[in-house]
Amino acid sequence: MTETVKNKGWIVTLSGTGINLALGILYTWSIFKASIQKTIEANQGGFNWNPAKLNDPYSICCLAFAFSMILAGKVQDKFGPKTTALIGGILVSLGLIWISQSTSYAVWTLGFGLLAGSGIGFGYSAATPPALKWFPPQKTGMIAGIVVSGFGLASVYIAPLSEYLLKNFGINKAMFIYGIAFLIVVCGLSFFLVNPPAGYRPPPSSLQEDSRKPKAFSAVEVGPSKIIKMGKFYLLWLIFFIGAGAGLMVISNINGMAKKSFGSAAFLAVVILAVGNASGRIIAGTLSDKIGRHQTLTIMLSFQAVLMFLAVPLVGGAHPNPMLMVLLATFMGFNYGTNLSIFPSLAKDNWGLKNFGMNYGLLFTAWGMGGFVMSRVSQMLQIRSGSYSSSFLAAGLLLVGGILLTFLIRKKSTNPPGSGV
Repeated sequence: MTETVKNKGWIVTLSGTGINLALGILYTWSIFKASIQKTIEANQGGFNWNPAKLNDPYSICCLAFAFSMILAGKVQDKFGPKTTALIGGILVSLGLIWISQSTSYAVWTLGFGLLAGSGIGFGYSAATPPALKWFPPQKTGMIAGIVVSGFGLASVYIAPLSEYLLKNFGINKAMFIYGIAFLIVVCGLSFFLVNPPAGYRPPPSSLQEDSRKPKAFSAVEVGPSKIIKMGKFYLLWLIFFIGAGAGLMVISNINGMAKKSFGSAAFLAVVILAVGNASGRIIAGTLSDKIGRHQTLTIMLSFQAVLMFLAVPLVGGAHPNPMLMVLLATFMGFNYGTNLSIFPSLAKDNWGLKNFGMNYGLLFTAWGMGGFVMSRVSQMLQIRSGSYSSSFLAAGLLLVGGILLTFLIRKKSTNPPGSGV
C-alpha cells in the first residue's frame, strides 16, 4: 500500500509537469510575434496590425490565464483535477485551431488571448494541487517547483520547433499543428491527475522531521471569502504583480531583444531563458523549504532588480555582447521562475489545501495583471523610444518596491522554514 501510494504521487507530479510542458507555449510568444511583425513589415501575409498592439494577444492571454484560475480553482476543488485539465486542453486546442484559420487581430486576440489563455488557466490550475496533496509539507516547495518547471521549460522544445514550423509551414499551419498536439497531450495526461483518498496523510519526509513537527498537517484551512479580507493577501498580491510582471515583460520581448546579438538564431535566447525559468522554480522551491519562503523571495527579487538595472546599458547598446545576453536571459528567467514555486507554496502554507485551487486562483490574478500591464507598457515604450532601456529601468524600480514589501510580510511571520511561511 505504501509503495502504491508513493508511485501514484510521483505519477501525478510527472503528469502535471507534462501538462505544463504543453501549456508553456505562452512563453514562446516573442517568436510568434516576430513572425507576425515580419509579415507586417513586408506587407504580405495578411497581418495588417498596428505594431504597437503586437503584444496584445499575449497580454490578454496572461490576463485570461490568471482570471480563469479563479473559476478553474473552484472547478478543481469541486470536481477534481482530471475534469479541470480536460476543459483546459479542449479550450487551448480550440483557441489555437481558430487562430490557425485567420490573420485578424480580433481573432488572434480572442483565440490566443481569451480562449487559449483560459484553457491554460484551467490546465495549469489542475496540475499542482493534486501533486501537493500526495507529499508532506516539508516537500511543498520542491514538488510545486517540479510541477511548474514544466511550464517554464516548455520553450526549450517549443522555441526550436516553432522556428522549424514557421519556416516550413507558416504561422497559421503551425498553430493548427500545436492545437491538435496539445489536445492529445493535455487531455491524455489529465486522466493521471488524481487526488489521494479521503483521510490520506502523506508519510513524513523523515522520522526526525516528523517528531520535531508532529502537527505539520493541522494547518488552518481558510476559504476565499476570508482571504480577500486579509491585508497579507493584498501584500502578497502586489509583490507577485511586480515580480511576475517584470519577468513577463522580458519574456514577451526576448526574441526581439536578442536580434542584435544572435540574428536569425535569436530564438536561442528564448530557449536559454526557459532553462533559467524552469531551474529557478525547482531551486527556489527547494530552497524555500530550507530557509523560508519570505527569505527566498527577498533574495530573488533583489537579484532580479540588479539584473534589470544592468540590462539598461547592455540591451540599449548597438551591438550587445552575446555572452552577456546569454547570462542576462538565463538569470532573468531564473529569477522570474522563482515566483511560480514560491507563491503557490505561500498560498498552501497560509491558507491550507482544502480551498487551494480557488485561493491560489485569486492570488494568481496578480500574475495576469502584471503580465498584462508590463508587456503592454513595454511594447508602447519600445515603439516610442526604439529601445527597451526605459522598460528595464521602470521594472527595476518596481522590484525595489517589491523588496521593501517583503519585509512588511516577514514581520508578520514567525513560522519555521519547514512549516512553510
